[in-house]
Amino acid sequence: MALFVHLKTVSELRGRGDRIAKVTFRGQAFYSRVLENCEDVADFDETFRWPVGSSIDSNEILEIQIFNYSKVFSNKLIGTFRMVLQKVVEENHVEVTDTLMDDKNAVIKTSLCVEVRYQATDGTVGSWDDGDFLGDESLQEEGKDSQETDGLLPSSCPSSRTPGEKSFRRAGRSVFSAMKLGKNRPHKEEPQRQDEPAVLEMEDLDRLAIRLGDGLDPDSVSLASVTALTTNVSNKRSKPDIKMEPCAGRPMDFQVSITVIEARQLVGLNMDPVVCVEVGDDKKCTSMKESTNCPYYNEYFVFDFHVSPDVMFDKIIKISVIHSKNLLRSGTLVGSFKMDVGTVYSQPEHQFHHKWAILSDPDDISAGLKGYVKCDIAVVGKGDNIKTPHKANETDDDDIEGNLLLPEGVPPERQWARFYVKIYRAEGLPRMNTSLMANVKKAFIGENKDLVDPYVQVSFAGQKGKTSVQKSSYEPLWNEQVVFTDLFPPLCKRMKVQIRDSDKVNDVAIGTHFIDLRKISNDGDKGFLPTLGPAWVNMYGSTRNYTLLDEHQDLNEGLGEGVSFRARLMLGLAVEILDTSNPELTSSTEVQVEQATPVSESCTGKTEEFFLFGAFLEASMIDRKNGDKPITFEVTIGNYGNEVDGLSRPQRPQPRKEPGDEEEVDLIQNSSDDEADEGGDLASVSSTPPMRPQVTDRNYFHLPYLDRKPCIYIRSWWPDQRRRLYNANIMDHIADKLEEGLNDVQEMIKTEKSYPERRLRGVLEELSCGCYRFLSLADKDQGHASRTKLDRERLKSCMRELESMGQQAKTLRAQVKKHTVRDKLRLCQNFLQKLRFLADEPQHSIPDVFIWMLSNNKRVAYARVPSKDLLFSMVEEELGKDCAKVKTLFLKLPGKRGFGSAGWTVQAKLELYLWLGLSKQRRDFLSGLPCGFEEVKATQGLALHSFPPISLVYTKKQAFQLRVHMYQARSLFAADSSGLSDPFARVFFINQSQCTEVLNETLCPTWDQMLVFDNLELYGEAQELRDDPPIIVIEIYDQDTMGKADFMGRTFAKPLVKMADEGYCPPRFPPQLEYYQIYRGNATAGDLLAAFELLQIGPAGKADLPPINGPMDMDRGPIMPVPVGIRPVLSKYRIEVLFWGLRDLKRVNLAQVDRPRVDIECAGKGVQSSLIHNYKKNPNFNTLVKWFEVDLPENELLHPPLNIRVVDCRAFGRYTLVGSHAVSSLRRFIYRPPDRSAPSWNTTGEVVVNMEPEVPVKKLETMVKLDATSDAVIKVDVVSADEEKKKKKKKGSSEEPEEEEPDESMLDWWSKYFASIDTMKEQLRQQEISGIDLEEKEEVDNTEGLKGPMKGKEKAKAVKEEKKKRTQNPGTGQGSEAPEKKKPKIDELKVYPKELESEFDNFEDWLHTFNLLRGKTGDDEDGSTEEERIVGRFKGSLCVYKVPLPEDVSREAGYDPTYGMFQGIPSNDPINVLVRVYVVRATDLHPADINGKADPYIAIRLGKTDIRDKENYISKQLNPVFGKSFDIEASFPMESMLTVAVYDWDLVGTDDLIGETKIDLENRFYSKHRATCGIAQTYSIHGYNIWRDPMKPSQILTRLCKESKVDGPHFGPPGRVKVSNRVFTGPSEIEDENGQRKPTEEHVALCALRHWEDIPRVGCRLVPEHVETRPLLNPDKPGIEQGRLELWVDMFPMDMPAPGTPLDISPRKPKKYELRVIVWNTDEVVLEDDDFFTGEKSSDIFVRGWLKGQQEDKQDTDVHYHSLTGEGNFNWRYLFPFDYLAAEEKIVISKKESMFSWDETEYKIPARLTLQIWDADHFSADDFLGAIELDLNRFPRGAKTAKQCTMEMATGEVDVPLVSIFKQKRVKGWWPLLARNENDEFELTGKVEAELHLLTAEEAEKNPVGLARNEPDPLEKPNRPDTAFVWFLNPLKSIKYLICTRYKWLIIKIVLALLGLLMLALFLYSLPGYMVKKLLGA
Repeated sequence: MALFVHLKTVSELRGRGDRIAKVTFRGQAFYSRVLENCEDVADFDETFRWPVGSSIDSNEILEIQIFNYSKVFSNKLIGTFRMVLQKVVEENHVEVTDTLMDDKNAVIKTSLCVEVRYQATDGTVGSWDDGDFLGDESLQEEGKDSQETDGLLPSSCPSSRTPGEKSFRRAGRSVFSAMKLGKNRPHKEEPQRQDEPAVLEMEDLDRLAIRLGDGLDPDSVSLASVTALTTNVSNKRSKPDIKMEPCAGRPMDFQVSITVIEARQLVGLNMDPVVCVEVGDDKKCTSMKESTNCPYYNEYFVFDFHVSPDVMFDKIIKISVIHSKNLLRSGTLVGSFKMDVGTVYSQPEHQFHHKWAILSDPDDISAGLKGYVKCDIAVVGKGDNIKTPHKANETDDDDIEGNLLLPEGVPPERQWARFYVKIYRAEGLPRMNTSLMANVKKAFIGENKDLVDPYVQVSFAGQKGKTSVQKSSYEPLWNEQVVFTDLFPPLCKRMKVQIRDSDKVNDVAIGTHFIDLRKISNDGDKGFLPTLGPAWVNMYGSTRNYTLLDEHQDLNEGLGEGVSFRARLMLGLAVEILDTSNPELTSSTEVQVEQATPVSESCTGKTEEFFLFGAFLEASMIDRKNGDKPITFEVTIGNYGNEVDGLSRPQRPQPRKEPGDEEEVDLIQNSSDDEADEGGDLASVSSTPPMRPQVTDRNYFHLPYLDRKPCIYIRSWWPDQRRRLYNANIMDHIADKLEEGLNDVQEMIKTEKSYPERRLRGVLEELSCGCYRFLSLADKDQGHASRTKLDRERLKSCMRELESMGQQAKTLRAQVKKHTVRDKLRLCQNFLQKLRFLADEPQHSIPDVFIWMLSNNKRVAYARVPSKDLLFSMVEEELGKDCAKVKTLFLKLPGKRGFGSAGWTVQAKLELYLWLGLSKQRRDFLSGLPCGFEEVKATQGLALHSFPPISLVYTKKQAFQLRVHMYQARSLFAADSSGLSDPFARVFFINQSQCTEVLNETLCPTWDQMLVFDNLELYGEAQELRDDPPIIVIEIYDQDTMGKADFMGRTFAKPLVKMADEGYCPPRFPPQLEYYQIYRGNATAGDLLAAFELLQIGPAGKADLPPINGPMDMDRGPIMPVPVGIRPVLSKYRIEVLFWGLRDLKRVNLAQVDRPRVDIECAGKGVQSSLIHNYKKNPNFNTLVKWFEVDLPENELLHPPLNIRVVDCRAFGRYTLVGSHAVSSLRRFIYRPPDRSAPSWNTTGEVVVNMEPEVPVKKLETMVKLDATSDAVIKVDVVSADEEKKKKKKKGSSEEPEEEEPDESMLDWWSKYFASIDTMKEQLRQQEISGIDLEEKEEVDNTEGLKGPMKGKEKAKAVKEEKKKRTQNPGTGQGSEAPEKKKPKIDELKVYPKELESEFDNFEDWLHTFNLLRGKTGDDEDGSTEEERIVGRFKGSLCVYKVPLPEDVSREAGYDPTYGMFQGIPSNDPINVLVRVYVVRATDLHPADINGKADPYIAIRLGKTDIRDKENYISKQLNPVFGKSFDIEASFPMESMLTVAVYDWDLVGTDDLIGETKIDLENRFYSKHRATCGIAQTYSIHGYNIWRDPMKPSQILTRLCKESKVDGPHFGPPGRVKVSNRVFTGPSEIEDENGQRKPTEEHVALCALRHWEDIPRVGCRLVPEHVETRPLLNPDKPGIEQGRLELWVDMFPMDMPAPGTPLDISPRKPKKYELRVIVWNTDEVVLEDDDFFTGEKSSDIFVRGWLKGQQEDKQDTDVHYHSLTGEGNFNWRYLFPFDYLAAEEKIVISKKESMFSWDETEYKIPARLTLQIWDADHFSADDFLGAIELDLNRFPRGAKTAKQCTMEMATGEVDVPLVSIFKQKRVKGWWPLLARNENDEFELTGKVEAELHLLTAEEAEKNPVGLARNEPDPLEKPNRPDTAFVWFLNPLKSIKYLICTRYKWLIIKIVLALLGLLMLALFLYSLPGYMVKKLLGA
C-alpha cells in the first residue's frame, strides 16, 4: 500500500528566486529539489511516495508547502496547500489545481497543480510508464533494500512481473523478527528475463538519489521509515512485549572498592586523624596517623553486597575524618562527605579515580570546608569490568580544585540547602491492618474500627524523618513537612517516601514511592531547583487480600514491580538554598518535622469522571495448574473495580457541572444527551463472568469465548491532569519511532545490508520532525489552574531539550557517512536515553491499570498497563500507544514467584482491547475494535445508546488455514546435563497448538517441517485480518523421558496473510524464511528460522489453496517438509577440518577420558577425526586434515550451524559424550580467494624502507600500510652517539641545558619499564587530545580495502610531518609542547594495558580453540556460568568453500593435497619448551585479611609443575612489586595451559587464592605473530637492553622468509636488506662493551622484523617486547576482577640453542640516603605567652622536624626561652637516614604495624620533610605555632634573607623556582611557617632559616657528623641573649636581667631621688639643732 503524490507545477509566484516544496503526510516530510531562478512558474514535476502501513482514513490530510529557498537563512514560506484525502480514498486517483493559503490562512494568488494516487492493498493502480516507475520506485526500492537483503526477486520464482504488481511484501512482515533476512539474489549464471525490470542496483539508486535527496550528494540520501515493516501493520493492534521476566528486585552481586589515599588541609591543630568509610551499614576505618594535618594512608577497602540494584544504588557512601580516636573515646568528627552508590555507578567506567572529596561538618553548616580526602571509589556489578587507569608513579602534585570527587556538572562550591518534603494527605489505604496483633485484638475485644494507623517516613541521604501517626484513619490528613538539610546539589539521587502503619509490634510498610531528584530539577543555566507538586503520587505493592502473613511484603517496601494499587499520597517538595552567614540559622542538619500550610482540594486539578472500557477477545495459554477451576479476569484502576475493597462506587459525589464546563461538552458533538441522568445507573462491571477453561494441549488451556467476547467498564474519578500524560505520550511516540529505526539500522549493519547510513539519515529526519511537532503540541493548556511549578518548568525544559535535539538531529544527519554510521548510531542511542528520561512523568495522575486472573476467586497472575498508554486524545500524537488497540498481554506471577524459571512460563495470554478517557469523550470508545460485532447491553440500560456493552457478539467470521514452516533453530539453550537438548517446538495460534518432531541431542535442530492448522475461525472483517492477523507464539521445549518437558525459550511471529481473492504469487508469496530471536526470561536463547502463512479458505473450500506438494517423507512418517519455494536454495560446499588436538578434558561420570574422538556434523553430513589412543600421553590427533561435502544454502546468513562433539570410546564399542560445541556461524571460516589485483599482492618493483633516527616518544600508533608501487619511506631512528653530542653542543648555547644523557650503567630494566609506561600514558592522552576520533582510526584500520592504501599513505605522511615538526623545534612548539621536558633516550618496550591475546585476536590466526560444553546452561539464580560448563577445549580449524576449488590454490608451489587449504602448518608432534615467566607487579589486589590488606605471593602451575613462591611473600601490600622470573620446562601439547595465581599468605590455616589468570601457551607458540619472545625495539649485545632471544634478528628473518616462502633476505651492501620487494635500510655497525665498533646486519634485520606486516601477502604484526596486564579472577566471585597482574612470558624450544640467563627484573632496592638538616635561626615567630611579672608577650621557641610518615623519629631542637621578638637561635642539626626509590620518588619504610604483627610491613610514602615551630610549656601541653612541609623533589627555593621570605612562597601564589634536594644536594635559605586561623585562612606564624644537605649512605659514613651540637663536626653554641634561660633555675641572674636591663635608668633615678630625699630629711633633721647651735653660738 502506498500513497503517491505527483507535484506538477506551481504558478503565479511573485518575484524571482529559488523555490523548494515540502510535502508532508502522517508526519513524514519529503523535500523536492531546488528550482533555481524561477520567476512566476515553478515546474517541479516530482513524485513522492509514502509506504502506508494502515489503510488511509478518509479524514487524513496531505500538506504541501512552497518555500523560497535560501542557502544561508531559513526558507521563507510562500504558501500552504492542505487537502483532505477523502476523495483519494474513494477514487484512488485525483488531480487538483487549487490556490495556496498564506501563514495567516488567507488565500493568495499562487496556485498549484498536483496529482495524488493511492495504491490500495490489492496493488492495482493502472499501469505506469517506465519513467514513472523509475521516479517513484526508486523510493520503493530504497525502502526494500534497507530492510531485505539485496533485491526484490526471490530466486525461486523468476516469473515475469509488471512493475504494477510490485506491491509490497510489507503487510505481513513479522513484528518481532529480530533478524530481518532477505531473499537470495538469483545466481549470476541465471540469465535475467528480458521483460522484467532489472533489479535496481544501489548504483542506479545513487543516480536516482538526486531526485529524492536534497541535492546531488549520494551521501545525503535518507530512507523514510518503512513504518509498515517493523511496527504494526495496522493500527488495530499494539506490539506485545516479548521479555517476560521482571528484572527489578532480583538480587545481584556488587562490590564497592574504596582506596583512601591521603587527606589534606584538615582543619584543626596537630591532630591524629582516622578516616572512616561507610557503605550502607558496613563501616571500615584506616589506621591512625599522629600529629599531622595531611596524613597519607593509601589503604584499600572492599565491601561486598548481594542485593537488588535499586537497594544497592540507594546505599550511601560516607567518608568521614575523625580526630584522635582510641579505645577510650570515639573521637571528634572533623568533617564528612556523602554520596550514593548510584552516582558512582553512573560515572564512566563506574568509578572515580584519584579524586578529592570535600569534607563538611554536618553539625555546623556555617563553618565552610573542613579539608579534603583523596580517594578512588569504584562500584562493580557482576560482569562489569572496570578499566583501572594504568598505575605508574604518581608524581603529579595534585591540583585539588581540578579533581574534586563530584560528578560532571556539579559545581565545586556546593551550598547548604533545606529540602522541604510536604506531606498533605493520603487516600485509598488498604482496609485493614495485616499485622498479627490487630487480628488478635479484633478476636478478643471485638473492636472493629479502622485498624490503620498511618504515618509517613521520608528517607534521604542516609537520614530519616517521620510525620505524626494518624490513628485509625484511611484518609489521613497530615499537613506536615519533613525538613532535611544537605549540600546542594545533593549527591544522593533518590528520596524514599513510605507510608507505614504504626503498630506496637512492628511497623509495616503500606506503600513506597521514590522521588528521583534528577527528574524534578534541571541543572542547566535555565534550569530550576527541585520542586514537586502539590500532586498525588500512586503507590503500588502487594495485593489487597488481607492474610496474616503477606508473602509480597517486599513489594510494599519498593522492591520489585508492585502488583496492585496500595494508596495515593499527596505531597509536595521544595528546596531553599540557605544563606549560611545569617546568624538566626540553626546550624545543625538534624531532620525536623513541622506543620505545613494546608492546600485546597482543587490544587491538584479538577476532579473528572474517567471511563475505562475493556473487551477480552481471547484468553489462551492458561497454565494447566489453573485449568480445572472456573476463571475470571478482573480489571482495576486505583481502587475502582477492586471487589474486595468494594470501591466500585465513587468515593466522592460526582462533581456537578460547573459553568465553565458547558463549552467543553459542546466541543464533543453528539455527546450523549442522557449524560446527566446516566450517573445514577451506570454501575461499573469490572470482572468477566467465570468460565471453565478447555484443553488446548498437554500444557495449556484456553477459554472458549468463540463469538461472544466479554467486556468490562469502570467509571472512576481522578484529578484531570491529562496534559502531563499527553506530553509524555508525544515523547514516547518519538522515542518508540527512534528505537525502532535504530534497531533497523543495527539489523542492517548486522546482516550486512547495503546502505545502513541512508536508513539512519531517515531516522534522524523523523526524529527532528517529531521534536518540532512536540514543540507545537505541548504548549497547549497553558492557563490550567492546577499546573504546578514543576509542570511549568518541566514543560519549558522539555521544549528546550527537544528543540536542541531536533537541531542536533539535523546536523547529525548531514554528518552521517558510510564509515561513521556506527559512531553516529551511538550518539542516537544517547538521544533515545534522554527521550525516555524526559518522558517519565514524576507527578502521577491516573494510576496504572491492573488485570488479574482469578482462578476460583484466588489471584493467580497479573499484568500491569500504564494508564498513559491507554489514554485517549483527539490529537493522534498524544494518544496512548495502546489506546483503542488490541494488545496481547502475557500474565505473569506476582512478586518473587515470578523470578527465575517460574516466571518464564506464560500464565495466560490475553488479547485485550482497552480504552481510557474522559466519560464525556467516550463516544467512540469502540472505534478500534475489529469490525463485525453487535453490542449486548446490560438489561437496565436498554434505551441508552451510550451505555457500554457487557459483551460483544461477532457476526462476521472467516475461515483460514495456517501453514507454519519450521526450518531450523540455532544456539538453543542446553537443557540436559549432557550440554545438549532434545528440542521440539510447540506452535500456538488462537486456541490450537501443534508440535514439531523431537530431534535428539542437538542445540541446532533442523526440523524442516511444515505444520498445518486447519479450521481456524477468526472473527472480524476479512480486510482487517489481512492487515492485522493475531500473533503466533512459538515455544521451544526440551523433551525429557521422565517428567514434563523443560521450557527453553519463546518467540512471536506474525503470519503473512493471503485472502481468498489474491493470487499466490510473488512478490508476497511464497513467504521467505526469517530469523526470529528466541527469549528465555530476559535473556536471548537462540534464533528460529521459519516462515508463517495464513491462507483464507474461500467459498470453494480448500481446493483453492495452493497445493501442499511436498514429498511425504516416508522415513519420517506423516511429516511434511518445508515446500520448495520456501526452503533455501542449496549448493555443494566442501568443509575441510583441521584436527589439532584436545585439551583439558574433565572427567565424565568420574571416569577419566582416555580415548577421545571428535565428530563434526553440519546439515546432516559429517566426518570423524582419528582416535587419540592415549589422551594422557599425547592429546593431539595424528591425521591432521579431513573433509566432507555438504549442501548448504547459497545465502551465507542461512548457513546451518556446525556441531563439534567429543566422545570417549570405551570398551565393547560403547562411547560417551564428553562435551559439544556449536559453531553458530560458519562465515568466518569461508575461504575467500585473495584479490590478486590488490596492490599488496604486487611483488614487482622495489620499495625502500629507510631506518633513520627515531623520534623519542609521542608516537601515535599508526600502522602504515604500504602498497607495493608506492615509494613510502619508513624512518626509524638509531643515531650514533657522536651525532647526538654534536647536536647537543650546538643547542647548548642557545637553550637551557637539557637533562644529561642517562648514564648506561645507571639504567636498568625498570628505567625502561617506567619510560614505557609514561609513553603509554602519553599515547592515551594524545589520543584523547588530538581527537583522532574513531572515524579516522577506522579509516586507517580499513586501509586494506581498495581505496585504503591511498588514505593510509596520506595519513602516514601527515603523521610524519607532524613528527618532523615536533622534533625540529622542541623549543618553539606551541603551548603544549614548549614546556615539555625532553625525555632522556631510553629504549622502550610496549606496555599493553590489557591481555596480549586481545591485541592479537586471541592468536587464532590459523589455530582456533573451541570450548566444549556440558551440563545445563545456568540460570541466574544458581549462578552457574559459562565457565563452569566448560569441560575441555578442541583445537583445530575449519575451511568452507564451494566445491570446484579455484585452481590457483592447488597450483601454488609446494601445494600438498593432504593438507588441502591448510598449507604450511607445523607438525603437531610433542615438543619440549622452556617457558620463562616474568612477573613484574600486581595492582589493586582484593584484600584478603581482616585488616584490609593482603600478603601476596606468586604461584605458577603448568602441567605437573607447581611453583609456589611462598617464602617470598610481600607483607601487607595490595600493590606488590614482585620482579621475579620463573623457568619451567614443559612439553606441548600435554602441558600448555599456564596458570599464574596470586595467593595470600597466612600464618595459620591455608593460604587464600586472591585471583588467577590463565594463559594458553600453545596458541602463542604456534602463532604467526611469533609470540614466543617479543622483538625488542633495538638490538644491543650488552647493557640493560640486551637481546634476549637465542636467535639473532637476522636468523629470525631468514627463518620467517623460509617458512612463508618469501624471496629473501638479501643482505648487502652494508646497512641494507631486501625481503620480497621491500628494501630496509639502517645502521650497519654495533658497539660492544668496550666501545669497539663492529659491522653487523642485525639492525636492518630487526628493522625488517619490526615492519614485517608490510611484506606483501604474508606480512603480519610480530609481537614486540612487551609487558601485558592481565585481570585476576577468582572462581568464587565470577566476573568480578580481583586485581591485575603485569607479566610477560618467553618460550624457547629445547631443540634450539639455549637462551641466556633471564633478565634481572628484581625490584629496585631503595638507595640509602642521609638528610642533614641544620636549623640555624627563626624569626618573626608569633608570641604566645604572657609574662608572669610584666605581662609582656614572649615565646619559648623550639623547632621540630621529621620526614613524613616517620613521626616516631621526630627530632626537636633545644628551647630558645623567652624570645621577646620572635627571633630564635639554634644551630641545631637533625639527622634523618632514609631509604629512597628514585624511580617512584617514594621513601620506603619498613615497620611493624603493631606489637602483635608477625613481620614488618613495607610502606612507600612521598618524600616530604616537615618543619614545625612550637611554644614550650612546662606544665601544660606545648602549643603548636606553625609548620611547613617540603616535598624533597620539588620545594620552593629558600629566600636569601628573612625579609624576602613571604607566606606566598608556601601557598604557591607566586612563582618560586622549585628545587629538588636530590639534584641540588645542598640548599640553604629562609622558609615561611604557616598555620590556619579561626576563619580557616592561612596566616604566617614564623620563618625558619635552615640548611638541607643530602648525602648517600656511603658519603655519610666517610664524613660523619654529630646530632644536635655533638661531635664530630660540632656546631657552635648559639649566641642567645641572656634572657633565654629558665628563671627558677637561677633566680638572681634572672632578677639581674629582669631588673637591670629594663629598669636601669629608672633605678638610677630612684636612687638619686632617694639620695636627694635623704639629704633633705637629714637636712631637716639636723636643721633645728644646727640653728640652735648657730643661734646660741655654741
